Order: sequence, then C-alpha cells, then structure tokens
Amino acid sequence: MLRARLIYLLGRLAQMVGVLWVIVTILFLIFRLMPGNPLTAYIDPTFTAEQEEAVKRQFGLDKPLYTQYALYLKNVATGNLGRSFFQKEPVLDVLMDVFPNTLLLTVTSLVAAYAFGVVGGAFLAWRRGTKVEGAGILLALMTRAAPEFFLGMLVLSFFSFDLGWFPSSGVSDPGVIYDSIVEQLLSADFWHHLALPALTMAIYLQGLPLLLMRSNMLEVLDEDFVTMARMKGLPEWRIMLAHAARNALLPIVTALTVGIGYAVGGNVVVENVFSWPGIGRVLVRAVQAKDYPLAQGAFLLIAVVIVSMNFLADVFYSALDPRVSATKQEVG
Repeated sequence: MLRARLIYLLGRLAQMVGVLWVIVTILFLIFRLMPGNPLTAYIDPTFTAEQEEAVKRQFGLDKPLYTQYALYLKNVATGNLGRSFFQKEPVLDVLMDVFPNTLLLTVTSLVAAYAFGVVGGAFLAWRRGTKVEGAGILLALMTRAAPEFFLGMLVLSFFSFDLGWFPSSGVSDPGVIYDSIVEQLLSADFWHHLALPALTMAIYLQGLPLLLMRSNMLEVLDEDFVTMARMKGLPEWRIMLAHAARNALLPIVTALTVGIGYAVGGNVVVENVFSWPGIGRVLVRAVQAKDYPLAQGAFLLIAVVIVSMNFLADVFYSALDPRVSATKQEVG
C-alpha cells in the first residue's frame, strides 16, 4: 500500500511539472508571437535604429526563437522572471511586494467562506426536505453563479457608498504606510479596508463548502452509527455535531486546498473592483501597459499556486483515503 501511494504521488508530481512546463511554454509563445513588437511600449519613438537594436539585445529578442525559449526556461527555473518595463525593477521583487496582500485576502475570505459553509451545510442537512433547505440551496447556487465583479459592485454600493461603513479601495487611509507585515496585521485600519473585498470573495466561495458539506452530511446521516446514536436516545444536536458533522468534514479539508488556488485566480477581479494592491491588480495593469515581463510573471505565479494546490489536494486525498492511490495504480 505504501509503495502504491508513493508511485501515485510521484506520478502526480510528474503531471504537475508537465502542466507547469506547458503553462510556461504558452506564456512564452503568447507574448512573442503576438502581432507587433513586444517592446513597442518600451521603445521611445525618438530612438534610432541602433538604439532599438541595443534594447532588443538587452532583452535577448535579437536571438532566434528557440534560443530565446531555452534562455527563458533557464531563467524561470532559477527564479529570474526578468525586469519590469515600466517599474525598472526585477519582476519577482514587484510581485513579492504585493503577494502578501493577495495572500491575506485569500486566507481571510477562505476562512470565512469555509466556516460559514460547513455550519450552513450541516444546518441544511439537518433541515432536509423543508423550505429552509430549498431556500438555502437556491441562495448558495445564486452566489456561486454570480460573477465576482457583480457581487463586488453590490457589496461596494451598499456598504461603502450607501451606508458609508467601509472604505471603497486600498489597504489603508491616505498617508498611512506600514513598515512591516506585522504592523499591517496589527492595524485596525488595514482590517477595515480588507473587510469588503474579503466579504465579496467569501460570498462567492462559500457555495462549494456549503453544498459539499450538505451532501456529505446527508450520506453520513444514513450510516449505521448515526442510527445507533439515535437508538441510544442522544440529543439530535449532539448527533449532528459529534457524530455526523465530524465524519462529513474529511472531503472539506481536501476541497480547501483546491479552494486556495481557485481563490487566488478569482482575486484578479475582486482586487480590481476594490483597487486592492495584489497580484491580480498588478496583472491587469501590466497587461494594459503592455509590460510583458511583469504580465508573464504574474500569470506564472498565479498558475504555480493553482497547480500546487491541486497537487496538495491529491496528496491529502491519498493520505486520508489510501484506496485512491491503489485504485489509480490498478487503472494505470
């Protein structure tokens, strides 16, 4: 069984590396095979032909495409994502400056979404067959299907523009600068600004854990040990919490890892609605400014997070249920 699990995980790791290689290749080709010169936004119209050639040599664009590709793979493997055209800084430094903001937004929204989803899903399973369950499922599906920008605009309009309870953008009030991540986390002003984008993401993300928890609970409630607990005369709330909910939580744990990657991708929209200085906002602004190295780096970082989280989900599944790896090996 241990050998089967190890083979399964090595296979999934190889698949992850293969997917990342495909993504890197696509990113390389997209920005080089697009019509026009990728340095159009960088080269000043007053440059002479010699100056343009010098810029191309600086970025390695004077070499054949296959040579550029090999150099690009080498640089990505060593963490060298190039220099931003407009910020004149290494791309990795630019992304790491804003990555903590994206991470904090993602973690906060996921904790809120999964806490509500687990409790709400268990409650709907408990009230199965009632109008409460029907309304809850309908609401979860509506929030799940609604675009993030639409939810963001509703939240922004109501809580910021109408009620004035929360700021509409940024991570702090004008003039406030955090010297460290610790100071940022201890600032009430930061959490005040984080509230609306985190609420928007939480509303969008809670549908998956809620529906998954409800489905798992309905299956567990039909198990023999739940029937035995009822025969013992245990209170219904104790059966739901101590017996059914605890056994229904395992798939939620593995779904959380997928949710992290999905949330990082979804942050692109929410960060732009609330002008939140994260990876998503940097990505959109880089595309608009035709800052190709920065756009490539942002795309790649988001892809790495999503693919890595899917791999971790496979690891958790195989750890919690060894039958998964054994079945995969038999099928292969």
